[in-house]
Amino acid sequence: MLPRLVAEGFDGPIWCTAATGDLLEYMLCDAARIQEGEAARRNRRADRADEPRIDPLYTEEDARQAIDQIRPISLGEWFEPVPGLKARLWNAGHILGSASIELRSDDVSILFSGDLGPVHKTFHPDPQAPSGIDHVICESTYGDRERVELDATQRRELLKQEVTEALAAGGNLVIPVFAVERTQELLFDLASLIASGGLRHPSVFIDSPLATRATSVFARHSQELEDIAGRDIFRNPAFHYVEDTAESIRLNTISGAIILAASGMCEAGRIRHHLVHNLARRDSTILFVGFQAEGTLGRAIVDGAKRVRISGRDFAVKARIRRIESYSAHADRNGLIKWIEARRPIRGSLFLDHGEEGAIRALRDAVARKDADILVPEIGERYLLLSGQPARRLATGRMEARHLVGRDWQNEYADFAVNLKRELQHIHDEASRREAIERMRRVLQDYKDYRDKKQAGSA
Repeated sequence: MLPRLVAEGFDGPIWCTAATGDLLEYMLCDAARIQEGEAARRNRRADRADEPRIDPLYTEEDARQAIDQIRPISLGEWFEPVPGLKARLWNAGHILGSASIELRSDDVSILFSGDLGPVHKTFHPDPQAPSGIDHVICESTYGDRERVELDATQRRELLKQEVTEALAAGGNLVIPVFAVERTQELLFDLASLIASGGLRHPSVFIDSPLATRATSVFARHSQELEDIAGRDIFRNPAFHYVEDTAESIRLNTISGAIILAASGMCEAGRIRHHLVHNLARRDSTILFVGFQAEGTLGRAIVDGAKRVRISGRDFAVKARIRRIESYSAHADRNGLIKWIEARRPIRGSLFLDHGEEGAIRALRDAVARKDADILVPEIGERYLLLSGQPARRLATGRMEARHLVGRDWQNEYADFAVNLKRELQHIHDEASRREAIERMRRVLQDYKDYRDKKQAGSA
C-alpha cells in the first residue's frame, strides 16, 4: 500500500532495511502493474459493460515515486523518523529484510512484531527483540495452529515424496508460491535434492518475473544469509526462469514439469492460468506450501471446493490437491508464545492483531495467564499509550468494518454461482427447473421490496 500512500500525497521518507529496499524496487512496480492490469481486464469484461469503471488503487508512476522515497537503515541503528520519536529495527526472521520495529517517545516504549518467522528457518537467524517494553503489538497469523517441527533434511524428504508422486502421476506439479522467500526456499531444497540424487532430471519452471528478480536480490545478499554462505544455488541446469508471457503460455502444453508461479494465494498473476489448465486434469497436482487466507481462491481449493470460479468462468477441480505446512514463513502458536514470553515484562498492554478471529482468540487464551493487559483492537479504535500503564481506549472502532475481514459477498456469490447450474441440472424435469428459477427471482424481488420499505420508513 506504499504507492497508495504516495498517491494520497505522502512525500516523507520510507524507512526500511537495505534488503527490503532492494526488494521493493521490483515488488512495488509489479504490484502496480497488477493493479493496472486487473482494472483494465475488469473494465473490458462484457458482463461489466453496464457497471461503473474501476480505477487501480495506484499506478506504476506512484510506485516509482515511493521507491524514490526509500531510506535504508541498518538493524539495531537508532534513527529519528520524526522529531521526538526514536526508532530501531530488529531481525524478525520472517523473510529477507523483515524487521520488528521498536519505538521510543519520552519514557514510553512500543514494539511492533511485524510478521515473525519460525525458529531455525532457512536463510535467517531466529527473531530478536528487546524485553521490558511498555506496549507490544504482536501478529497472530498462526495463533491457533501448531506445526510439527522438521529439520532441513526431514523437510526435503517430504518435498521429495510429493514431487516424486506428482510426477509419477504423469501430469504437472503446480506450486502457487510467494515471489519472495517461498520461491527461494523451494529452489534451495530442490537444488539440494538434485545435487544429492534424490531427484533426477526434473524440469523446474519459475514462472514469475517478480520471483526471478527477487531471487537476484537474494543472490546479491547471499553473504548475509545462513545456509548459503555465498554459494550461487539459484543457478541450476534444472531451473528455467520464465520471463515473457508467450513462454508462460507455452507451458500450458507440457506435462511432467514442476511449475512455480505467483501469487501464493492464487489471487493474481500467472498462477491463475496454470490453474485453469491443470485443475481439471486428474494427472496434475496442485501443491500448496503457504498460508491461504480466508476468502482467497487458494483457500477455497485447499478447503475442498469441487468447482471454483476464475476470471468469471467455472472450473471443475479434478487435480490432486496437496499441502506442505513446513515451509511457512510465520511462527506457529508455540513460536508466537515464546516470542511474547521473551519480551516480558510487558509493563503496559499486549495488542494482538494480524490474524483471523479464531487465531487471535486462541493466542489470547494461551497468554492470558501472564501479567500483560491483552487487547484485540478493532479497525478505527484509538488508544492512549503511557509508560507502565495499560492502554486507555480513546475512540471505539468501526463495527461495520468487521464484514470486510475474511469472506465477502463476492466469495459467497462465487460459491453460489459456480454450483447453481449443476444444482438445477439435478432437478428432474424442465418445468421444475423453471419453477426453481422463478422462486429465486421472487426471493430477490421480495428482499428488494423489504429493503425499500425499510429505507422509506427510516427516512
